[in-house]
Amino acid sequence: MAASFSFPKEWRVQSARRIADTVVGTVYEVTRAGGELDIAKVLKPRALEDSLRGADFMAWRDGIGCVRLLARTDDILLMEHAGKLTLRDRLVSHGDLDATRIAAEVLKEYHRPSETSPPATLQPLSRYFASLFRKAEDDRLDGTASPFVEAAGMAEILIAGQRDIKPLHGDLHHENIMLGPRGWLIIDPAGLIGDAALDIANMFSNPLDRFDLTRNEERIASMAGIFADTLGRDVRTVLRYAFAYGCLSATWHDEDGNGKDRDDELAVATAIRAVLRQC
Repeated sequence: MAASFSFPKEWRVQSARRIADTVVGTVYEVTRAGGELDIAKVLKPRALEDSLRGADFMAWRDGIGCVRLLARTDDILLMEHAGKLTLRDRLVSHGDLDATRIAAEVLKEYHRPSETSPPATLQPLSRYFASLFRKAEDDRLDGTASPFVEAAGMAEILIAGQRDIKPLHGDLHHENIMLGPRGWLIIDPAGLIGDAALDIANMFSNPLDRFDLTRNEERIASMAGIFADTLGRDVRTVLRYAFAYGCLSATWHDEDGNGKDRDDELAVATAIRAVLRQC
């Protein structure tokens, strides 16, 4: 489907085909003068602030392990085409362990140090976990000993003792890692800043429909070991961030009135907690 509006003239867009439409934005594959095939995302108001923060991250990373931001307006991003093969596709063809190892290598690449100061817009973890902290306080007042209360307490300790603080993708999963001409790259960063161990927490919940993997304690332990080695961190820290994040994600679904996805996330968090208790 062609775009129903005009892109900035200086982008030299000759044709546009809509390839995705999400709550964050509408994504087009665009052909520009000269034959370049790129991606344009028209951002939606609901997630505009988060998307622009992610754009700041992309501009700062400047193509290192990350898709390049080519141009931007107030609500449209023009980015290099990252390819059509996702890490989820790789998981299907080569297995989960292979996909996890690729994710670990991608993480090392886009976490490489930069001589440029990170953007001031990046969101700290204290704000990122705000929904979980609110939910936990509500449960405490109700006298409910929920996993949200446990996770919030864990998150508070983790945030207070952060190490290896750096800009983070913040939403790393199998469909945000893609293979293209420049190799495996991340797309759609959320733009956080904080402990590097938080950046792989969402991987434990993905792929979202693969309950055989996400609730499998052996898989959780293996993944935690690989990421702990990659980051040079204690495996228990990796698992604590994964548990806290799982409950945070469940909180977001709860706020949206989505009980099924909330319970799915809590099931993953429960499995992570079981592995953590064995460490």
